This record gives sequence, C-alpha cells and structure tokens, in this order.
Amino acid sequence: MTSTAMRRGRGALGFSFLVQGVTFALLVTRIPAIQGRYGISDGLLPLFLAAVPVLAGVASVVTERLVKRVPPSAVLRWSQPVVLLALLGVGAGTRLWHVAVALGVFGLAVGALDASMNMLGVSLQRAYGRSIMLGFHAAYSLGGIVGASAAWAGAHWHLGLFVSYLPAVAVLLPAALAGSRFYVDREAAGSRPGAEAPAGSGSAVRFALLWPLCLVMACAYIGDSTVANWSAKYLQDVLGSSEQLATVPYNVYMVTTLLGRAVGDLGVRRFGAAGVVRGGTVVAAGGFAVVAVAPGAWVGMLGFTLLGFGLCVIVPQTFAAAGRHAFENFGPGASDTAIARLNIFNYVGFLVGSPLVGALGDAWSYRGAMLVPMVLILVTLFHARSFGAPEGARYRVGHERAPIADVGRGGHGV
Repeated sequence: MTSTAMRRGRGALGFSFLVQGVTFALLVTRIPAIQGRYGISDGLLPLFLAAVPVLAGVASVVTERLVKRVPPSAVLRWSQPVVLLALLGVGAGTRLWHVAVALGVFGLAVGALDASMNMLGVSLQRAYGRSIMLGFHAAYSLGGIVGASAAWAGAHWHLGLFVSYLPAVAVLLPAALAGSRFYVDREAAGSRPGAEAPAGSGSAVRFALLWPLCLVMACAYIGDSTVANWSAKYLQDVLGSSEQLATVPYNVYMVTTLLGRAVGDLGVRRFGAAGVVRGGTVVAAGGFAVVAVAPGAWVGMLGFTLLGFGLCVIVPQTFAAAGRHAFENFGPGASDTAIARLNIFNYVGFLVGSPLVGALGDAWSYRGAMLVPMVLILVTLFHARSFGAPEGARYRVGHERAPIADVGRGGHGV
C-alpha cells in the first residue's frame, strides 16, 4: 500500500505538470499578440521563438549537474515560480529588450522545470511499482487545454497581455508553492536523492545507452511541433477549410492527447510499455498518412485526431524508459542524469520540426511534407526494445523492485 507521503507527492507533482501546461499554452497561443505589442518583425520572430528551446536545452544540461548537489524537488520548487513570473514579464514590458529578457528567463527556467518534473515523476513511478507517468503528462495536457481556453478568452475580449496573464499567475504561483511542500524525492531505498552513480559508470557508456531513446524523443517532438505549427495552415491552405474550421484540429489534438494519456497507464500495466509505444507509433504514423492523402478538411481532422491518440504515449514512456534503464544499469543518481540529457532532445525536436516541414512544403508540397514526420515516427518501432520487454514494463515481475511505501520525506528545504 502506498504511503500518505507518496499520495500527496503524486498529487502535488500532477498539479505542477498542470500548471506548466497552463503556462506554456498561455505563452504560445498569444504569440501574435506578443509580436504586435513589441513590434517584432516576421524576420526576427523566429529568432525569439528559437531562443526559448535553445536556452531550455542549456538549462537542462545545467540541471543534470545541479541535482547532484540539491534534490530535484528544490529545482522544481523554485523554477516553476520563475517560469510564471517570466510569463508575466512577457506581458508587462514595453520595449523589445524587455520581452527578450523575459523570454530568456522563461527558457532557462522552463528547461530546469521540465527536467526536474520528469525526474520526480520517474522516481515516484519507481516507488509506486506501477506505471503512473502518463497520468502526469495527462495533467500537462489538461493544463494546455485550460491555458489555451484562457488565452482565447483574453483575445476574444481584447484584453492586454498583462491583464490576461495576471489572474493565472496570481492563482497558480501561490498554489504551486504550497503544493511544492509535498514533493517526494527518492532514487532508491537508503540512498539520498541526487546521489552519484557507482564508480565505473562512465558518462559515455550511459549516453550510448540513451541514444535510441534520444532519437525517439526528437522524432516524437518533430511530430508534435508539426501539428502545433502547421495543422491550421494545412487545413486551410491545402484542404480548403474555412479560417474558423482551421482552428479545430489542434484543439482536437490536445483533447485526444489528454484522453490517451488519461487511460495510457492502464494500457502500460496491461500490455507493457513496449507494446503501448508500438501501438502509439503505428496510430501516429497512420494519422500522418491520413492527413497527407485527405481529400477534404473532415478527413484531415480525422488524421489529426489519430495523431493525438498515437503521439501522446511516446514522450512519457521515453522518460520512464530512460530513467529505468539508467537506474538498473548504473544505480542511484544515474536516472536523473539520463532524464536531463534526454530532455534536451525534446527541444531539438521542437526546433527541427516546424522549419523542416515548412521548408519541404515550400520546396515540394505540404502533402509530401507530412510524410516526413510519419517516416521519422516509424523509427520508434526499430527501438521499441529500449522501452523494455512488455512483461518487464508492467512493474510486476522479478527484476522490478517491489513498491516501497517509505520513500523518505517529501520536499527539501524552502
């Protein structure tokens, strides 16, 4: 039976994922308003947008080293308020350098936040002894829907960015700080969070083990960024939909991502992580194929719906697999290192996906461009073994450790 500390830690971490979903959606869905407020040219905008994932990748590398000295809960406790305040800063400035600084701080803080959130999620899943990682990412998807809806309301009522962001920050920041008291750090029974890996577990060997999962992560985010950045344009320009209908696919994608993740942990417990990832990969590839050959807007939306159900399982299971492999092969502390390094490829995929599809669409055709992320997603099938044998992924066989109720105290310091 799980302890009260673990249940509270799970709830607090789930809320942190939800807050991050809200925050990120509030930023990305108001990019046109941000561009207009600061007079950012179309040529300069991609540089601003690219700076955020680049700085986030840098912060993820720094977090890898930081968690060897302080627990991941401390990194998350302080990075999430900084992300929220940086969002508010984006809406509060008046000059170009103001938004540049705010977005820079946002990128650095979000890299630390993403890495530490997933570190805590993987270690808590190991303590539970069953798959719960998809549930955390479902909370992120729910937050994204809430944030996108709030952004729509702000745009609909012609609210300024600061006025639009302030209620969310005022509510979420103190709630996140209050919940952070219940975060649970645990690498293994009797080992301190952030402990070093055993001698001889060189970083080169550890990184070599991660390469298949890094590739899967990058390909998954190429697919995700394709939907986020091109679904509306594709439906309107290629499939001839109305401007209003063109806004629907991404909303449908977000909802199906939430639904898929909400039930995904049950699927992992029943069929194993490798089986669920294989299934998700086939569904996602099928979604891109449907989008590429769709004769009209409604069939195109069916394809984006399939993409939501397919892609949603890959990223959470990739984090879980990296943490599990590192822990089993290299011991305490290696799991955090693996997740921090894997997290970098989240941003690599985000940076590559949108420009890749855009360049191929302009040079060739947007229908043909949709086949490229389809092929990249199918690469996951060749690396499905990296997610563990289906039986082992269920956390109910001999090589998995039994669930541990006493996971130490939640939270460290203030």
